[in-house]
Amino acid sequence: MPVLTRNRHLAVTLRDEAAGERWLFAVAAGATLLLPFALLWARAIGDVALSAITILFLIRSVSRRDATWLRAPWTRLALLVWGWMLLCTLLVGNAAAIVQAVVALRFFLLVAALETWVLAGERMRRWLWYAVLAGASWIVVEVWQQYLLGTNVFGYPRWLDGSLSGPFRGPTAGPNLIWLLFPAFLPLSLMLLKRADRLSRVAGAAVPVIAAATMILIGQRMPTLLMALGMCVSALLFRRVRLPVALALVIGAGVLALLPEISPPTFAKLVVHFTVQMEHFWSTQYGMLLGRAVTMIQAHPWIGLGWDGYRDHCMEPQYLAGVAWLPVRNPASPLGCSIHPHNYWLQVGTSGGVPGLVLFAALVGVWLWRMGTGGAGFRGNDRQAALLVIMVVMMWPIASATSLFTVPNAGWAF
Repeated sequence: MPVLTRNRHLAVTLRDEAAGERWLFAVAAGATLLLPFALLWARAIGDVALSAITILFLIRSVSRRDATWLRAPWTRLALLVWGWMLLCTLLVGNAAAIVQAVVALRFFLLVAALETWVLAGERMRRWLWYAVLAGASWIVVEVWQQYLLGTNVFGYPRWLDGSLSGPFRGPTAGPNLIWLLFPAFLPLSLMLLKRADRLSRVAGAAVPVIAAATMILIGQRMPTLLMALGMCVSALLFRRVRLPVALALVIGAGVLALLPEISPPTFAKLVVHFTVQMEHFWSTQYGMLLGRAVTMIQAHPWIGLGWDGYRDHCMEPQYLAGVAWLPVRNPASPLGCSIHPHNYWLQVGTSGGVPGLVLFAALVGVWLWRMGTGGAGFRGNDRQAALLVIMVVMMWPIASATSLFTVPNAGWAF
C-alpha cells in the first residue's frame, strides 16, 4: 500500500508539473504572437510582452533545473557582452545607468527563450511568421491608401516633412517596415517562386517589386538605402530571386525618377535633402553625432562611459574639441549630442569601449554564422534565410539607427 500511495502522489505531481508547464508555454506563446503588433502600435505592451517571455522562461528553467540553454556558444558570448557593459557601468558609478544595464539582460535572454523554448517547434515559428507577415502587409496597404487617398484609415495625412506614415500618426512607417520587410516578404517570394504554375511565379516576382516601390514612396532615406542593400544581399544568396530583385531595383529606380511628378514631397525629402546632406555630411547633425561619439571612445578606449554614457556625458567640455582625423565642421555644436549616437556600433563603443566593440562584433559574427549554418542551413529554410538577410542589413556598420537597447527597436533586433 505505501508503494501504491507513493506512485499515486508521483503521478499527480508529474501531471501537475506538466499542466503548469503547458500554461507557461501557452502564455509565452501568446505573448510572442502579440509581440510584432505590440512593437508596432503599443511600445509599453511590447516591453511587457518580451519581459513576460523572459520571466516565464527563467521560471521554467528553474523549475525544471534546466540550464542546457547556457551551453550554446552564442549565449555565453551574449552574456559576456552584457556583463562587460554592466561592469563598465559599475565602474563609472551612475546609479540610473546601472539599473538600465541590469534590466537590459531581458533582451539577451529573450533570444534564448525564443530559440530553445517558444520557437523550438515548427508550428510556432510558422505562426510567428504569419504575425510578422500580417504586420508588414498592413503597413504596405496603409502606405498606398495614404498615397492614393490622402489619409490613412485613421484619417492621418502625410507627415509634415512629406513622408508617408502608413498606419501610424508619425513618420515611423519606414523604420518599422524595414525590420519586417525581409522576414515577412522574402520567405513569401521564395515560396511562390518554387511553385510550378506561372501565376505563383509571377506573384513571387511581384512581391519584391511592390515592397521596393512602397519603401521608396514612404520617402525615408535610411530605410530606403537599407532596403536596397537587403535586396542585393538576397540576390547574392539566392539565384531564384535574382531576376525579381533586378526587376525591383529597375522599377524602383523608375519610381525614383518619376517622384518629382508623382510625389514631389517624397522627392524633396528622399533625393534633394539626401543629396545635400551627403555633400555637406560633416556639417550635418549626423556628422556631428559621429564626431562626438568617436571623440568619447578615443578618450575612454578601455571601459567607455558605461550604459547610456553617450547621452549622459556628450556635452561635457572635454568632448567638444573633436578629433584631428575627422573633419567635423563644428565639433562643439549641441547638435552633436542626442539621446544616443544613432549607430549601434557607436552606442556600444561609447558604453563599453573598444573591448565592448570587439565582443559585440564577435557576437554579431556568431549570430550570422548560426543563421547561415544552423539546421540544414539557410538555403533549406526560407525564414532562416530572411533572418540572415535582415541581420546583415540592420547590423551594417555605417547605417543610421535608433537605440539598440530601447523598445520597440530592441524588440525587433533581439
